[in-house]
Amino acid sequence: MRPLRLFATLTGLPALLGARSARSVRIAGRTPGVSSPDSLSGGGGTAPAPDRPPTRVPVRAWAELLRVSALFTVPGDALAGAAAAGRRPTRGTALAVGASLCLYEAGMALNDWADRDEDAVDRPHRPIPSGRIAPVAALAAAGVLTAAGLTLAARAGRPALALATGLAATVWAYDLHLKHTKAGPAAMAAARALDLLLGATATGPATTRAATAVTAGAAERGATRTALPAALLLGAHTYSVTAVSRHEAQGGSTAVPLAALAATMALGAAVVRERTGDQGPPQLSATGTTGTRGAAGEPPRGHRAVTDRLLLATFAGAYLRTAAPPLFHAALNPSAPLTQRAVGGGIRAMIPLQAALAVRAGAPLGGLAVMGLVPLARRLARKVSPT
Repeated sequence: MRPLRLFATLTGLPALLGARSARSVRIAGRTPGVSSPDSLSGGGGTAPAPDRPPTRVPVRAWAELLRVSALFTVPGDALAGAAAAGRRPTRGTALAVGASLCLYEAGMALNDWADRDEDAVDRPHRPIPSGRIAPVAALAAAGVLTAAGLTLAARAGRPALALATGLAATVWAYDLHLKHTKAGPAAMAAARALDLLLGATATGPATTRAATAVTAGAAERGATRTALPAALLLGAHTYSVTAVSRHEAQGGSTAVPLAALAATMALGAAVVRERTGDQGPPQLSATGTTGTRGAAGEPPRGHRAVTDRLLLATFAGAYLRTAAPPLFHAALNPSAPLTQRAVGGGIRAMIPLQAALAVRAGAPLGGLAVMGLVPLARRLARKVSPT
C-alpha cells in the first residue's frame, strides 16, 4: 500500500487513499499547503467533496419527491375493484396495479414540479427547492411514468386504456390547475374512483367461445356499474383527505378537519352496513350468462360466514382508528404539524378502507392481502413522509 499512497500523493489523487487515509492526513495536520478533501468542497466543507460523490443523496431525494411510502395505498384500488366486480384477480389486475403505480408516481413528480415556487417558501426542504433534483428532471419523470402507465393499461384492453387515459388526464389537470381551485378535492376524488374502476375493468372474465364480443362488452359495462358504489366510497374518503391537505402547509382551519372527521365516521358506518337483498355482483359463466355468486367464487353474500363479518368489522375499525384520531387532534389544534399528521393518517387509512371494501364484496382473501401492506407502509412512513 505504501507505493500506492506515494503515487496518490504525487499525482494529487486523494481518492486512491480512501476515507481512512484522508482522515489521517486531517488529524496529522501536516503539509498546510496541500488541499484536504474538506477544502476541496468549499464553504468550509459544506458541499460534498468531488472525490466522494454522495451516492445516497439522489436516491433519498427521489424517494421524497415520489413519496414512496404512499405507494402502498395504490394496489388496493385494483384489488378492491376486482372484488367489487365479482372477479378473481388475473393478469389484467396485475397490469392495472402497475398502471396505477406509474400514474400515481407521475402525479407526485408533477405535483412538486408545479409547486416548486410555492415550496421554495413553505417547504424549502423539498427535493426541488433544495436543489437536490432539477425541475426538468421531475417533469421528465412525470412524462415517462405517465407513458408507462398508459402502456400497461393498454395491455389490459381498450376499456382499461380508456379509464387510464381519463385517470391520467385528471391527474395532470389537478396538478397543473385544479389543485388551487374549489374543484381540487373533487378532481382528486375522481382520480381515486377511476383507479378502482380501472381494476374492475382490467380484471376481465375468463374468455370462452360462448362469450361473444357483445356479451363481453356488456360484462365490462356491468362490472363498472357494479364496482361504482365502492368507487364512490373511496372517492368520498379521498375528497375529505384532499380538503384537509389544502391547509397542511400553514394550518389554521378547524371546520375542515371536523367535516372530514364526520365524513370518516359516516364512511365507516356505510362500509359495514349490509346491502339488503344483494346476492353478489354478476359474473360471467361459461355459457356467457351472468350469475349471482359472490366475488371469487364465494357463496352468495346472504350466507356470508361469521368470519367474513368479523373481518369486515375489524378492517372498518382499523380504518376509523387510523383516520379519525389525527383529524380530531387537528380540529382541536389546527396547527400545520397536526394538520399534516391528519393528512398522513388519511392517506394510510386508505389501505384498511380498501381491505374492507374487498371483504364487503365477498373477497376476504383479497382483503387480507391488502391489509398485509399496512406494516410495510407504516415502516416506510417513518423514513419518508407520505405528505
